[in-house]
Amino acid sequence: MNNLPTTSDSILSCARALIIAGGYNGFSYADIADVVGIRKASIHHHFPSKVDLVRTLVARYREEAEAGLRNIELQVADPLEQLRIYVGYWEACIADASAPLCICALLAGQLPVLPEEVGLEVRAHFRFLSGWLTSVLERGARNGQLQLASSPRAEAEAFMATIHGAMLSARAYDDPKIFGVVTGPLLERLTFAHS
Repeated sequence: MNNLPTTSDSILSCARALIIAGGYNGFSYADIADVVGIRKASIHHHFPSKVDLVRTLVARYREEAEAGLRNIELQVADPLEQLRIYVGYWEACIADASAPLCICALLAGQLPVLPEEVGLEVRAHFRFLSGWLTSVLERGARNGQLQLASSPRAEAEAFMATIHGAMLSARAYDDPKIFGVVTGPLLERLTFAHS
């Protein structure tokens, strides 16, 4: 089996890194061509426009995230442990700089200037993540493991906002440890009555 990345994969990987570094408007096909070592025409062959490229990138990112969350559910039934794994995943990615920021969180801040096709993918990611977190929190509250201060949906939105805010704080301070400083109390608050 051939595990070598395709040209398309290399383009998407490069675009992802460039978006994380500088946002949607922070790169061009010329930048990708320089990094990947191909001509701009080759990029256009795979992705006729920047909108096509970034929409495909976000759609693939969303699919990978959804598969990862489903995998957590398959591996672990405990809702609190699912939340810990989710937070731990991001903590590790930020610490080793493999994924210092959720690309959808970054692009959400740029929604007013994003093409509609890209915005739709970003919003779909947020809807799925919110739904997943809501279901985890509902199960945890139902079994008496998690203490919710408001509805599971409101708690899910707050949880998601805290995670994304912690990513931004870690980046702003150039200190990966800030992520844990912010997210640690979040998990403690949800489990405080049962600790």
